[in-house]
Amino acid sequence: MKINLTSFIVRYSLLVAVSALMLLPFVWMLTTSLKDPNQIFSFPPTFIPNPIQFGSYIEVLSSTYFLQQMFNSIYIGALVTIGTVMLASMAGYAFARIPFKGRNVMFLLFLSVMMIPGEVTIIPLFLFMRELGWIDTHMPLILIPIFGAGGAFGIFVMRQFFRQVPAELEDAAKIDGCSRFRIFLQIMLPLSKPALATVTIFTFLTNWNEFLEPLIFINSRELMTLPLALSLFTDEAGTDWSSLMSASVLATLPVLLVFFFAQKQFIESLAMSGSKE
Repeated sequence: MKINLTSFIVRYSLLVAVSALMLLPFVWMLTTSLKDPNQIFSFPPTFIPNPIQFGSYIEVLSSTYFLQQMFNSIYIGALVTIGTVMLASMAGYAFARIPFKGRNVMFLLFLSVMMIPGEVTIIPLFLFMRELGWIDTHMPLILIPIFGAGGAFGIFVMRQFFRQVPAELEDAAKIDGCSRFRIFLQIMLPLSKPALATVTIFTFLTNWNEFLEPLIFINSRELMTLPLALSLFTDEAGTDWSSLMSASVLATLPVLLVFFFAQKQFIESLAMSGSKE
């Protein structure tokens, strides 16, 4: 196939320009974290730090609670992601493949959870968690996303994927004597890696950036997650921009790692989303 050279150059030039524009805030955050505090608001602005300083990173990592708060975000995000993927894969398979009475109505009820803003339910959830004695614990931050809108989104994604799998695969497995659970575990799950990667990335990213729920349910500084901890760099005296940018760079690393390891399946799922059932 003949390639129009002019069209090729224009297309990729635009892609490079848009990519550079999207990367600019992250690059500025990274360079700001390496600047001397006196250079941050200098005019004209200095894009490349001179000299490069790592003092703000050392200060952030040596602070009393930062590493604990990062660990809180990592393990809460991991538990929520694992729980959501397990729930979404099993429920999505049931809604897509197992005929039972009221299936469509129940699925619509699950979808309605995504349509309710979190600000509407946060007060009833707070009162409920207070009755359970779970205020200032990580239990609300783990359970609410799994059984809330995040779980409903995962169920929707998995259901749509399982509906695209040919029914002949299940029929052949049934003829060979496979149980429903074995079909799900040994046939459906291996085929659903792209959808699982999509749910994993979106769930972890959403939970990692969650600010409202930790703000409502967490009081102790050692129990805070990173988004809430980053807000503590601003106080009555102003904002410690150098430390804030350093902490923000460190906070983005786990997200980048998750996407790096799951990007192949994620891109594959996006390509498959346009296919016809």
